[in-house]
Formats: sequence, C-alpha cells, structure tokens
Amino acid sequence: MVQLEGTTVVVGLGQSGLSTVRTLMALGATVAVSDSRADPPGLAALREEFPELSRQLGGFDPMLFRGAARLIVSPGVAVKTPAIAEAAARGVPIWGDIELLARLTPAPIAAITGTNGKSTVTALLGAMAEHAGVRAAVGGNLGPPALELWLRHERRAVAAPDIYVLELSSFQLETTHSLHAQASTVLNISPDHMDRYDSLEEYIAAKQRIFRGDGTRVVNADDPAVMAMVEPGWNVLHFTLDAPGEGDFGLRREGGDTWLTRGSERWIAAADLQISGDHNLANALAALAM
Repeated sequence: MVQLEGTTVVVGLGQSGLSTVRTLMALGATVAVSDSRADPPGLAALREEFPELSRQLGGFDPMLFRGAARLIVSPGVAVKTPAIAEAAARGVPIWGDIELLARLTPAPIAAITGTNGKSTVTALLGAMAEHAGVRAAVGGNLGPPALELWLRHERRAVAAPDIYVLELSSFQLETTHSLHAQASTVLNISPDHMDRYDSLEEYIAAKQRIFRGDGTRVVNADDPAVMAMVEPGWNVLHFTLDAPGEGDFGLRREGGDTWLTRGSERWIAAADLQISGDHNLANALAALAM
C-alpha cells in the first residue's frame, strides 16, 4: 500500500480531481484541495461528500504548496504554474492521478497515447479483452478517471480488474513517474497543445514518458517522431500500413484483398472491420499489437 504521510494537496478539481480526493480519503490520507477557480466543477459534490475538507479556492497559495508532503495535480493544471513550479523546486513531489494509480495497483497496465487515435485504440483493446474473458478496467483521459476505476473495485462494486487499459494524455504523463506499463504505445505525433508547451520537442518528451519501465513498446513504424523515441535494448513491436517484418504488424494485399497480418500470417481482413479508413487500419493494427 502506498504511504501517504503528511498533507496531500489536490491541485485542480473537476472529475479527475474529485476522484483523486475520493481515493485519498478512502486511503485515510490528510487532504487539502486547491483550485485557481472560485467555483470549479465538482465543488458541490466535494462539499456534500467531504464538508470538513480544507479548501483553498480562487487562486493558488504558495505557502500551502510549500507545506505539502506532495501535490497531486489534475491534468488541466500546468506544472509550470508558478506556485507548483516553486514547490517542485523546493523538492515537493508532483504527482498526477496516474502516478497514484501506478503506486496502488498490482494489476498490469496497458497504456495508450498519441496525438490521434488513442480513444479508438483504447476502446478496441478494452473490447478485445472483454471478448477474451479478461476483466479490463477501461478509462483514463476519456471515460472514467483512472482512480474512479480503482475505487469501483476497492468499494467492491465490481471485481478487481485483470488489467487496466488506459488512454493517457501528455498532460497526465507530465506528472507520471512510476508507470511501468506491461504494454505501451505512442500511436503518432503531430503538433498539439502548443499553447501549453514551449516547443514540439517538449510535447514529444511528455508523450515519451509512457515508455518508462521495461514492458513491450508498440510503435508506429510510419511515424519518424515515434521511431526516434526507440532506445537500444527495448522490447519493441512495430505496426505499419506497409508489409510488416517478421513478428510485426502491418498490411498485406493479396488477390485484391487487404489483410491485417503479423508478419506473413493473416489475422483479419480489412473488409471485415467495422471501422474504415487508413487511420483506423493503423488503430486496429496497434490494438492487435498491444
């Protein structure tokens, strides 16, 4: 069980922040909430469920952050925010909800990110797990927050999952340090969220954090920015819209038909997929590789 001595400050409310508060309270932690907004989403529910909880709204107080044992920062709040950056410079750990989940669960995690397609791949992988009889908790950036998934089985509303299938944004990955996903992927890279990042390289570095650990990395062989992330010694599977190498995933065109294959082995005809377009062929190949 994760150790949570001292006060944990949840920075930013909303759906993610509220599920973080609920998780921390279930763990018996000492919690305070801070939000730059005077009336953030989730405030009414917070007041109803935890009326005694310390709340600091309408701005961030650096003194509150300096005295915290850790900050758990919601994805919508930039870690470059001056009060957060100052706390980090003083050595206060900066976590996100995915970091807390990674410390809480022994279940394997399949983690999906990319500029485009991550919701589709997450949904496909969750459906594949269900059809295989594997209990998958599916959510993250889209759908139920990751900690809400954890709470569901902690409260015995559902059985503990065999695996978490999580869509992760670059914002979530900024505050994730201990995620060692059994399988992880960066589907593609194109400029995004340039209002939050100083450069494309900074955005790419946030995405690349999903590959920390020693699990299998699934990479898009058609995307140079993704391929540039690969390091020697990694266990890597590639997917491509071209013919794949042995053991990798791609497309082969035979007799007028297009097949999704692993190496030369046919797995499914493209015409049998319920989703269309080259981008969805890539998404399906990534899900198969995952």
